Amino acid sequence: MAARIVVLGSLNLDLTVTLPRLPHAGETMLGQRLGTFPGGKGANQAVAAARLGGDVSMVGRVGSDVSGDLLIRNLEANGVNSSGVERDTTEPTGRALILVAEDGQNMIVVVAGANAAVDQMDVQRATAQLRPGDVLVMQLEIPLAAVEQAVAAGRRARAFVLLNAAPARRLEPSLLRQLDGLVLNEQEAGTLADPIRDPADAARALHQAGAKLVAVTLGPKGCILCDEGGARSVEPFKVDAVDTTGAGDAFVGALAFGLASRISPMAAVRLANAAGAAASTSVGAQEALPRPEDLRRLFRLDLSSFGKTA
Repeated sequence: MAARIVVLGSLNLDLTVTLPRLPHAGETMLGQRLGTFPGGKGANQAVAAARLGGDVSMVGRVGSDVSGDLLIRNLEANGVNSSGVERDTTEPTGRALILVAEDGQNMIVVVAGANAAVDQMDVQRATAQLRPGDVLVMQLEIPLAAVEQAVAAGRRARAFVLLNAAPARRLEPSLLRQLDGLVLNEQEAGTLADPIRDPADAARALHQAGAKLVAVTLGPKGCILCDEGGARSVEPFKVDAVDTTGAGDAFVGALAFGLASRISPMAAVRLANAAGAAASTSVGAQEALPRPEDLRRLFRLDLSSFGKTA
């Protein structure tokens, strides 16, 4: 029986502009299209895991506004339990402004809003329901104090504690030592493992610092996995990228789903690579998150092919 997945994190409304290329500093450009999409790393990762079939609960904050209504309805429409999402009466729902170029690359600015108000009460709602073997997923778009409290509570509950260290920031060694899983991209790995720049060396250093499983995502080059078996490359799934905005969140959500399903770490990371690649084939973060039929269509990949080898 698969474990439950609890996501403590951010919920945003994404305003996405597509344009021929990313602008230079001080440059004004004409955009091609403007789209409004549900987003936020926490919500994206919750939806990513739920679309693959996970038993997922979301804990976080939105404002008492129309945007908050939209985000909660979208969670529920995707099979995510939203009862842990609180309405903040003083801060608006978070926003993200996203520029997407024709080659799929992006620039993102996040205004935290209600996400910045996540506190100990939210942590308690997230961790009170954890059972041994459940997967607790967090990111860094909420206050670090809340993340630290949740990591400690997740450890006490004997859950698998998975942190996506994004946006990039330095973390205390005492926090790294409590992590069962750490996911970060190449730039984030460089920040956290500074001055180490090689992603494989950074993964080794972060594993040696205490994180039991480290995955450094490399975009179209796949990722590096480092655990007790050492650091090794996990091959990418080739696609024509349209928008990479939600690819990292698809990776984290799929990894959480794989770990909750008791497949091996390597198989879970391979599934995460597939989900991240699939998510880059259309515009929008949550809009592009794949379902099992998308993985079958794009890669002839069947979730039942991943053996229960944890």
